[in-house]
Amino acid sequence: MNVAIIPARGGSKRILKKNIKEFLGSPIISYPIKEAIKTKLFERIIVSTDDNEIADVSESLGAEVPFLRSKNISDDFSTVSDVMADTVDWLNQNDQVYENICCIFPTTPCITDDDIISGYKKLNEGNWKFVFGASKSNPAYYRSFKATPKNEVKMIFPEYISERTQDLPIVYHDAGQFYWGKNDAWLDKKKVFDLHSTIIELPNWKARDLDTLEDWHSLEELIRASNNN
Repeated sequence: MNVAIIPARGGSKRILKKNIKEFLGSPIISYPIKEAIKTKLFERIIVSTDDNEIADVSESLGAEVPFLRSKNISDDFSTVSDVMADTVDWLNQNDQVYENICCIFPTTPCITDDDIISGYKKLNEGNWKFVFGASKSNPAYYRSFKATPKNEVKMIFPEYISERTQDLPIVYHDAGQFYWGKNDAWLDKKKVFDLHSTIIELPNWKARDLDTLEDWHSLEELIRASNNN
């Protein structure tokens, strides 16, 4: 049995009402809700929020908000693990124990049902605690440097200074789309980025942080251009 949980608190500061702000004409949270429904994998799609407006919008889109999240896990310092453990614990205590639980982020307009399904299949291919989407990072990462207190340049990975780009290690970064996880892993707040986890690879254009309005409008333009081709 599977459940999707979308953590979507209110009170965003950099982008007002970020989780329900219109993105290409629809509330941005509508995209992950719609794609989660399309997968036909989930018995329930739950939005964890402390905000009544987010709750109303989410329910109008077909998700559930069975309770409002406590304020003590709704501030800037609350982690995804805190929120997921809280909701999983609530489900377990109400005799609704789901084996596989997918955390889907609310500001993911590029997510697709196929991405979510691919993650689910990977979760069941081995003894994984978590599966998440990741994208390849620029290999120039290994030639990065920092400034010392005297404003001198210091290589972070000096051992790679003479390596050809094609010989540099392949590294990935979290695409920020979803985390599939097992019930006990969420409840115990196990680390997502650890040896009990694996990834499905997603293209870099999907791994876009929407931290500023410039980020927001840039991604809208990218998607418009893609749709017109």
